Amino acid sequence: MPSKRALVVWGGWDGHEPERVADLFTEILRQDGFEVTVSDTLDAFLDADRLAEQHLIVPIWTMGQISPEQSQAVTRAVAEQGIGIAGCHGGMCDSFRNDTEWQFMTGSQWVAHPGNDGVTYPVRINRDVTHEITDGLEDFDVTSEQYYLHVDPGVNVLAYTEFPLPGVSGPHEANPCRMPQVYTKMYGRGRVFYNALGHQRNVLEPATPRELMRRGFAWAAK
Repeated sequence: MPSKRALVVWGGWDGHEPERVADLFTEILRQDGFEVTVSDTLDAFLDADRLAEQHLIVPIWTMGQISPEQSQAVTRAVAEQGIGIAGCHGGMCDSFRNDTEWQFMTGSQWVAHPGNDGVTYPVRINRDVTHEITDGLEDFDVTSEQYYLHVDPGVNVLAYTEFPLPGVSGPHEANPCRMPQVYTKMYGRGRVFYNALGHQRNVLEPATPRELMRRGFAWAAK
């Protein structure tokens, strides 16, 4: 019997390639010893018995609508039962824009990507924090969208990017900052891991982003 179980639920806007990202995450999880259940309906969250058996929930759902019953099933599972939740940009913190409890649980909400797609920028490991998810990893460059988030001040920032990027103009230029891109937090008893990268599957395939997801899944599932 596998010692770890994960529920992957995908859907929403096709532009974020939710099915392809679900395939990648399922591959990573299974290679790491998880028994994985995959669903393309949010009603998967309403199966209370199956949800209670999980160690990890991996939402991959963009710009959709979640019912109060579906949302509350997840927030209760995480906060009260201690089930972990982990995900990436298009699937977790750009998901249900009208559900503030979901945003409270997951720790941030995407609001902008100055310069749009095709921007090359560095993601820097936070050297002020020692954590098993980032231990031994180096800074890396990404060519994608650079994500500006509204972030829970209580998150534990593991990696960040810097705004503004040279040559990318916009109203954000007036407020230079380090923007969290990878973080952990607690929501009640449950562990939360988020990686803001992941506009599409190819952004998550290189070695370091993939390893961040693998380690983040493992950490959140404990």
